[in-house]
Amino acid sequence: MAKEIELALQQIIKSLPDKPGVYQYFDKDQKIIYVGKAKSLKKRVSSYFNRDNYENNKTQVLVKHICDIKVILVETELDALLLENNLIKKYQPRYNVLLKDDKTYPWICIKNERFPRVFSTRNVIKDGSIYFGPYGSGKMMHTLLDLIHHLFPLRNCNLNLNEENIEKNKFKVCLEYHLGNCKGPCEGLQTLRDYNEQIDAIKNIVKGNISEVQKQLSTLMHAFAANFEFEKAQLVKLKLEQLEKYQSKSTVVNPSITNVDVYSIASDEQFGYVNFLKVVNGSIIQAHTIELKKKLDESTDELLRIAITDLRLRFESATREIIVPFVPDLEIDDVSFIVPQRGDKKKLLELSERNVEYYRKEKQKQADLVDPERHTKRILAQLKKDLRLQEEPRHIECFDNSNFQGAYPVSAMTVFKDAKPSKKDYRHFNIKTVEGPNDFASMEEVIYRRYKRMLEENQEVPQLIVIDGGKGQLSSAMESIDKLGLRGKITVIGIAKKLEEIFYPGDSIPMYLDKKGESLKVLQHIRDEAHRFGITHHRNRRDKATLKSELTDIKGISYNTAQKLLWKFKSVKVIRETPESELAAVIGKSKALLVYTHFHPNKVQ
Repeated sequence: MAKEIELALQQIIKSLPDKPGVYQYFDKDQKIIYVGKAKSLKKRVSSYFNRDNYENNKTQVLVKHICDIKVILVETELDALLLENNLIKKYQPRYNVLLKDDKTYPWICIKNERFPRVFSTRNVIKDGSIYFGPYGSGKMMHTLLDLIHHLFPLRNCNLNLNEENIEKNKFKVCLEYHLGNCKGPCEGLQTLRDYNEQIDAIKNIVKGNISEVQKQLSTLMHAFAANFEFEKAQLVKLKLEQLEKYQSKSTVVNPSITNVDVYSIASDEQFGYVNFLKVVNGSIIQAHTIELKKKLDESTDELLRIAITDLRLRFESATREIIVPFVPDLEIDDVSFIVPQRGDKKKLLELSERNVEYYRKEKQKQADLVDPERHTKRILAQLKKDLRLQEEPRHIECFDNSNFQGAYPVSAMTVFKDAKPSKKDYRHFNIKTVEGPNDFASMEEVIYRRYKRMLEENQEVPQLIVIDGGKGQLSSAMESIDKLGLRGKITVIGIAKKLEEIFYPGDSIPMYLDKKGESLKVLQHIRDEAHRFGITHHRNRRDKATLKSELTDIKGISYNTAQKLLWKFKSVKVIRETPESELAAVIGKSKALLVYTHFHPNKVQ
């Protein structure tokens, strides 16, 4: 049966056209399991069945479940993107990226009626009304509506204000009129022309064209002032101040940046996050972040393409300029992608990146609170991926050497289990076989001693060994690993502190991890712990050696007596300057005389 399916699929692939379109994969039950778009259907679909092109195991699993292929031809790649987006939303295929926020977002509606009402709604009805949105943040939308209602007295009743009803005096003004929130169009106290001028101003504000409204209000204010209608002029002035206050809160860059969309992306092992900002005249009028669940380890390029297509549809954006962190493999007619390097557009992109990174971290924190183990699993999975390991590094050991001008050489080993310090497993090593400042030979000795003992005691070796140092220290460590027959059984890497370069045995080209990523932070943490632990031990050993040379060289003074003096006076220098009577109070008269005579031979008679 499997061979029959394979032959049938090969026949379908051979007949596919070299044109743009959407392909759908079906399982044995004729259920759609994957939808994709392509510039060339033939090349793209063929690539799935070429084993050399498999990018990950998940793709292999998908291919094993494909029993039928159907395609839809379209004119352009953009048409393919839009169709792909609609099909994914409709069928929710098992192996497609899942857009996580399928809830309904609010819109600002200007109702299609005489004397239009302006209100928020989550239901878009195609009745000729004008809708602005959707708004990812309800707070932003309500702030905008509050501003509109403060600036313009609008009716909020649902009366049928046609010309005939008003002429027949069917309605009476309500409390809103007496409060000054409505000008009473129901009794003909406000003309349709005057009301529609307000609606035009509202449209400009919602679109972000605040400067146009400011000009109109400024002209009106000066007209009132010229006619000595100062109370009316003052009311208009207050409206202008409210507009300026609103604009100052939303302006982030140069107001000359008009009608621009901004996208940025962040991702982890399971999800991608894309932030969208719509900017008009330097003001952000819409902001939203979506979450995309990965199914086939999709690249950031794929995730960004999916997000741009979805968000342009959702927010009905027709902007011709899109600011992005990199140019995606996406062509949209009359649209240019810009990757800014400096200036105000770069600031906009950085603002979007801060927003998406904040969203990602908040999502992770919430998930970690619900399931603490999830945090550990995520970090281990990320380490496995970033360091190209065969298994998750649940047990990591790190080594660092310390010496002072070749004297008192020591080495420290720190241990992380499940990405957390396991301090009970930390170890110190005094170097035994190396003379002088030979960091490479010291590393070779310590690695050999550590893992020879583990093998003799049948202890489980770590999945990852981290060497604090570059290629030289790593090569020395591998000498011992080879002697013990552990090459290939343990992954060993070196981390050079200056540029945080990651080295692998036999590879002269370093690898660089994301500076803000969790993998590098874990490696830095265990390396810094090894450095701290080693320095502490080295200092204690050096102090002990100094104690022996300075005080225990005095005939008649034991190590314990020297310790008593140091506990009391803190240093040999202070002991040297202390009177004999004070020394006697600590160690007795006879020993005090010995110490004082040693440091002041000319003063003793």
